[in-house]
Amino acid sequence: MFTGIIEEVGIIAAVGGDGLSVYAEKILQGVAIGDSIAVDGICLTVTHYERDRFSVGLSPETIERTTLLRRSPGDPVNLESALRAGGKLGGHFVSGHIDGVGSCLASSQSGTAWEIDFEAPPAVSRYIVEKGSIAINGISLTVAACNPAGDWFRVAVIPHSFSETTLGFLQPGDPVNLEADIIGKYVEKLLGGHSGQDHRQPEVSLAFLSEHGFL
Repeated sequence: MFTGIIEEVGIIAAVGGDGLSVYAEKILQGVAIGDSIAVDGICLTVTHYERDRFSVGLSPETIERTTLLRRSPGDPVNLESALRAGGKLGGHFVSGHIDGVGSCLASSQSGTAWEIDFEAPPAVSRYIVEKGSIAINGISLTVAACNPAGDWFRVAVIPHSFSETTLGFLQPGDPVNLEADIIGKYVEKLLGGHSGQDHRQPEVSLAFLSEHGFL
């Protein structure tokens, strides 16, 4: 489990096949084989480490569902170590399990902050709501605006988050790892279960919510 608060921006040393290695510094303090580290929001297991880098294994599922094999040596990546018992939950609960790959549409400065627009696939868009939480490349962010379908949304980014993560490197068209808020997934499944529908594709509508006393 993670929080979406990035500890360090690492640099990809090598990627390919079934493995990835990343140059890092802060994230290596106290690291051990078997530890979990979120790399651009993807929960990965440390298989080897040295003074200035660590390596992780990549499963076919991870390769298929994320952006990792689209990255190259020298690319920056967001890094976060797993949440420890008693640690601060500064962002929101992030599992490190990517729901889908979206893309950056536009990025512009607005006053002292930045507004960044994204496109989301259906696997993620169904859970996107205004003022809700979303993890973009592992960064816990708040949805500032979205369309009704949720396949377009905007986040407002403060200077600290912009400079201390990879958000400042994003260009229109760049793919991003997206993880929806886990609370929305559980709510959807529970409501789908009460309606007697297929849990995998529950239809939660305004009429359904009203019928069951939620509105």
